Amino acid sequence: MKQLSSIFLLMLVAIFTACGGDDPIPTPEPTPEPGPTPEVAEKPRYMWIDASANFPVFADSKDNIRRDLTLAYEAGITDVVVDVRPTEGDVLFNCSVIPMVTKLPSWNGGRYQMYTRTASWDYLQAFIDIGHEIGLKVHAGVNMMIGGCQYAYGLGEQGAVFRDADKRDWVTVLNTTGGLVNEMDLDDYGTKFFNPANDEVQRYLLTMLRDLAQYNLDGIVLDRCRYDEFHSDFSEVSRQKFEQYIGHAVDNFPASVMTPGMTVSPVPTNTPTYFKQWLAFRAKVIHDFMLRARDAIKGTNNKIQFAVYVGAWYSTYYDVGVNWASSKYDPSVDYPRWANADYKKYGFAQNLDFLLLGAYAPVSNIYGSGEWSCEGFCRKAKPLLAGDVKFAAGPDVGNPTGWPEGGQFTAVTQSVDACINNADGYFIFDMVHVRQFGYWDAIRLGVDKYLNTLGD
Repeated sequence: MKQLSSIFLLMLVAIFTACGGDDPIPTPEPTPEPGPTPEVAEKPRYMWIDASANFPVFADSKDNIRRDLTLAYEAGITDVVVDVRPTEGDVLFNCSVIPMVTKLPSWNGGRYQMYTRTASWDYLQAFIDIGHEIGLKVHAGVNMMIGGCQYAYGLGEQGAVFRDADKRDWVTVLNTTGGLVNEMDLDDYGTKFFNPANDEVQRYLLTMLRDLAQYNLDGIVLDRCRYDEFHSDFSEVSRQKFEQYIGHAVDNFPASVMTPGMTVSPVPTNTPTYFKQWLAFRAKVIHDFMLRARDAIKGTNNKIQFAVYVGAWYSTYYDVGVNWASSKYDPSVDYPRWANADYKKYGFAQNLDFLLLGAYAPVSNIYGSGEWSCEGFCRKAKPLLAGDVKFAAGPDVGNPTGWPEGGQFTAVTQSVDACINNADGYFIFDMVHVRQFGYWDAIRLGVDKYLNTLGD
């Protein structure tokens, strides 16, 4: 019986072996413990600090800088943009080609007057040191295509174009109903703009950016990196470069390009022969300079973020020669009266690390779907940018309709909600207004409401 049992067992083993029965029965994998829910990254909140408007408060006092940066941080701001090249064109940092500015005009004591700085410490470095210590990211804002300013109220003028006679030719030439006029010959006050197409201007500004990029900044934001207005620049330099762009000479310049006195909006049905090509050319000038500016900054310190401030009103922003959209977006489809097929080539969104968008709507238009509402500006920007760059948007809480009088606490809180939930961040201009009207808590309420949604 034992022998038969043994034979029987051997037969069973053979059968199981033929059927693959020798494969081990797999051990079930243990069910993994659920991990922590991934945290949603907070969207940044930017506050701009204008040089001139804040000069009497910050120029000579690190204590004041610390006080207001602390208030900004406590209000939920994550990033500050410190203006270090105001509209007269000199600077508030160490630069090899542009001198340090020591006096700036601002409203002080109920009147517009000049404030003269007496401190010798590095203005920009103070913001960087104090801001980083508090926990803020610090970006430098620089007005780009400007060379001087003739002030109102008899305060005189400042800047390279008033100081250096050889820089007169750098100043933009306007196409006016009275003929072509260099801005230096205009008998009025205001900022004097450079011609962005001038090679000497570009070299000068790129050197400035390389010097600025030597600071331990989190980012550099180009402001006024544009033409002055619709009727600039019509200098001989621009004419020659435009002719190179289209490949032949232009007769009857500037009338064949733009009629003097021509309006931005509405665009006339019958425009001059080269009108659309001219607008594309100007956009190309700014686009190409943006690439050079990025290379200048990144070539000095590739850790610094490269950004631009622009106005959100894209439908008419062509008047200053700027296409801040993605090159994937074709404006000739939506705006055939002013954009040709080439205009899309000069969208520069994809060349930025981030974008600050001035959603400067009236206080009554925080919410909405179209341009000239804070929410609408954000909604319209998304398809234009095509996901190529993240953007922060928000109001000017001191200048447009309804804001200058102050007392708009609810609107400030609502602006955080309208913008941060329809953009990649929030942006508010300017600290001087936040301080003046006491909007710190209004910002905090909006930020808290947003942060509470992250935990839902």
